Amino acid sequence: MRNRFHSLCPYFAMFPESFAAGWISRLTRPGDTILDPFSGRGTTALTATLAGRRAVSCDVNDVAYCLTKAKTNAPLLDSVIDRLSSLQRGFESRKWARKARESPEFFHYAYSAGTRAQLLYLRENLKWRTSRVDNMLAALALGSLHGESLASPNYFSNQMPRTISTKPAYSIRFWQRHAMQAPARDVFEILRGRAAYRYESPIPRQESLVLHADMRNLPRELKLWTRPIRCVITSPPYLDVTSFEEDQWLRLWFLGGPPHPTRGRVSRDDRYERPDQYWSFIADMWRCLGAVLAAEAHVVIRIGSRSVAPKNLRQVLSATSQLSKRKVQLISARVSQMRNRQTDVFNPGSSGCSYELDCHFCVS
Repeated sequence: MRNRFHSLCPYFAMFPESFAAGWISRLTRPGDTILDPFSGRGTTALTATLAGRRAVSCDVNDVAYCLTKAKTNAPLLDSVIDRLSSLQRGFESRKWARKARESPEFFHYAYSAGTRAQLLYLRENLKWRTSRVDNMLAALALGSLHGESLASPNYFSNQMPRTISTKPAYSIRFWQRHAMQAPARDVFEILRGRAAYRYESPIPRQESLVLHADMRNLPRELKLWTRPIRCVITSPPYLDVTSFEEDQWLRLWFLGGPPHPTRGRVSRDDRYERPDQYWSFIADMWRCLGAVLAAEAHVVIRIGSRSVAPKNLRQVLSATSQLSKRKVQLISARVSQMRNRQTDVFNPGSSGCSYELDCHFCVS
């Protein structure tokens, strides 16, 4: 059975665990350390730990950090349920109903009054940055925060995509046009059910190191890390394809961010539209990898673009690798067409990324 923590919270621009699993099996042995400097939803880290490898992950984004840490440093289910019950007992509906009435217009359309009050309460009381148990509850909430509520009772919101948070004005117009009302959902009960469902799968036996940091800080963050890092499996942001910060604004709000989409608040690297700026960013990645990797290490990168041909993308990716100050050799490159693109779900006919390029390098 597929480990249920893999699908804890889907979002746009994610690679499947089969991608990570194939390379892990091919390039590493049990006990090896695998690094992902752009951890995203934690696919590489979870796959690595389930395969008996050690994982080191890094991401500057709150959502990515929360999900990766929850998947790879999961607390016991009993602790999660006990904490949830304690939070539920402490919920004062009148107090939070008043706060819910003061929410911006979007939230009145997105969530029923009772659901909205519960979410505001959890948003303020979950100490997800410092508590493993609260981090898991926050991650479970992120997975149910928005989605196709007409098809599933496990989403809190009015009808929305499950992979991205649509913009407030667009969402309100859509709901008004289709006369859609937010369903009355009990957040506590849904979280209790989601926890039981996820924990049907075994949790990783060993914890992983999850860094809430810019990948440029890896050399400093890993200064005391003593085990050799011999493999990297990662997927950096694609060139001019998506803005994670804007697409995940609602989940970022739940973790303490502002109640509206932002750009450039979380990361200056979220979406590059100019190739020269983007390749400077990728060059920074190579410099940092050169500083932390052991000898004879492998680097596997999945990358994409909607404006650069695969051949050119491969050439520039190889060229920037020379800035690692290590000897880097391209071993293989494979282009795959993207089918059932996620952009088609919420924007049919859009001109998003149509292919992905997988490159395997050896760093000596």
